[in-house]
Amino acid sequence: MISEGSSFIKGMALGAVFCLLLSILGSFSPNEPSSSDAEEEHHHHHVIAPSNKDMQELSQAQMVELSQKVRVYCVIMVTPKVLVHWAAANSTWAKHCDKAAYYTSESSKALEAIDLQETDEWARIRKALRHAYENAGDMRWFFMARPTTFAIIENLKYLILDKDATQPFYLGRSQKSGELEYVEYDSGIVFSHDAVRRLMDVLKNDDLCPERGRAIWKVSEEKQLAICLKYAGVYAENGEDAHGIGLFNSQSISTLISESISQNPDKVLESCCSDMAISFSGMSPNQMQVMMYGVYRLRPYGHDFHDSMIFLPPKGSDND
Repeated sequence: MISEGSSFIKGMALGAVFCLLLSILGSFSPNEPSSSDAEEEHHHHHVIAPSNKDMQELSQAQMVELSQKVRVYCVIMVTPKVLVHWAAANSTWAKHCDKAAYYTSESSKALEAIDLQETDEWARIRKALRHAYENAGDMRWFFMARPTTFAIIENLKYLILDKDATQPFYLGRSQKSGELEYVEYDSGIVFSHDAVRRLMDVLKNDDLCPERGRAIWKVSEEKQLAICLKYAGVYAENGEDAHGIGLFNSQSISTLISESISQNPDKVLESCCSDMAISFSGMSPNQMQVMMYGVYRLRPYGHDFHDSMIFLPPKGSDND
């Protein structure tokens, strides 16, 4: 009896140690690169749009040049299961991209898309970004989103207006998991041309950035992306307005307003969202149509927003 009891206690102790080990390992991201001199030199910062004062110092010619220079290639990840959202994005905000391409897991006769013949989301993201990079022409910025995201592309262009696309920008709504900082996929991810170029290089190394995860647990595609970009010397950054309010939202506008009404009834709009918000996530097709009306069509007569510049729609588009 004593030996049986002793074995039981030993088994319990070993089990506890094993659970502790798993919990410790769980706080680390598999294949995450260790600290390096390059990482130490990188100072994580919050990407902020230029101020009105900065804009007023530009000449008219400079503003026109900047507005024409900032062009965005939208990478929209879709599947036949979300066909209604796919159609809603196509008829609303995606029209404001300089180029919008839909990348699907399988072909669909209903809407035009690039069939990647791949169901794994991480593998699809890799293939989609490679295709976008090879077909971007003179476009130097990329915006990757799900079809349930609603984006205001003009506000995105304003955020990156004075940013250099030859520098490695990877931004959106940044989060932290252990030592890994990453950008939320649901809120939309912005890449500069140089960030994608570096990613393409590291994707060639299957030891650093495998197409099929080799970990014993599933790692989300947004974290896998951050790990690979970190190996390439590209780090997650948070997009904010001049007041420090995030521009990329992981919830729908209705959810954010409802929460604001409940938590800050005296300052509903101030505590909800930025005036220059770029994205909202988890949007239904009907909500996208309502957003389209509110953002692009409804205007108070005689009210001037005093914007310093205008982002013209792509040539030949039926842009609102």
